[in-house]
Amino acid sequence: MRVLDLNPRQRTLAADKLFDAGNVAAGGMIFGQFLADRPFSVLLAVTGLGIWLTFFIVSVLLEGRSRP
Repeated sequence: MRVLDLNPRQRTLAADKLFDAGNVAAGGMIFGQFLADRPFSVLLAVTGLGIWLTFFIVSVLLEGRSRP
């Protein structure tokens, strides 16, 4: 099975964009609720936080991966 092998510059860019996507997800699902006319949903906020945390961890792992 072939694995996608990125050079350090590509890994840095992918990690940065993944972190940005996590921020957008958290912003939309948590802070966006304050702009809606619906009551605050804890489930939606926890889901947004979970997505943000997952993207953050993957971003850090992708950035920190060293080449053998």
